[in-house]
Amino acid sequence: MLLPFYNKDLIEAGCDEAGRGCLAGSVFAAAVILPKDYHNDILNDSKQLSAKKRYQLRGEIQRDAIAWAVGEVTSQEIDEMNILRASITAMHRAIDQLKIRPEALIIDGNRFYQYKDIPHTTIVKGDGKYLSIAAASILAKTYRDDYMKKLHEEYPYYGWDHNAGYPTKEHRDGIREHGLTPYHRLSFNQLGDGQLSLDF
Repeated sequence: MLLPFYNKDLIEAGCDEAGRGCLAGSVFAAAVILPKDYHNDILNDSKQLSAKKRYQLRGEIQRDAIAWAVGEVTSQEIDEMNILRASITAMHRAIDQLKIRPEALIIDGNRFYQYKDIPHTTIVKGDGKYLSIAAASILAKTYRDDYMKKLHEEYPYYGWDHNAGYPTKEHRDGIREHGLTPYHRLSFNQLGDGQLSLDF
């Protein structure tokens, strides 16, 4: 059973990201403020749910949340700033867009950079512990999946419509055969051979 909040008396936003370990595409993050008495029996860490359930929950979260927003950091920005900073920047961009200013933040994981003057708490595996972080994980994941499916229409050689840019055999075989796209992260080890693929 996921917990409804970490800070009982504060307006609290849960934050999570999706796409950190991918070879291509932007990293996405979401921030969600849920009602204190929110209850949803299905809501869980997005990785524990089927795609159908995630999209069903996205509609419910967007309907029920007090506020929600999604942020994005591009592959070019990832190469410039590194993936940790990019993931946190995506969270900051999501928080920037919230229609209600949170008084506290709970973050999935163990790293975060201070956002303005709002106190934050990092929670390892928080998407399996708190409803708002689980909700953020679902929004980040589904919006990123939609984005990768669009990129797949432009570059259909890598299986992005089902691997979402993660380093699968199909994705790496596509890189070997067709090279890199403008959406690949050049600072990542694209072929899994210990070499950065900057010579494509």
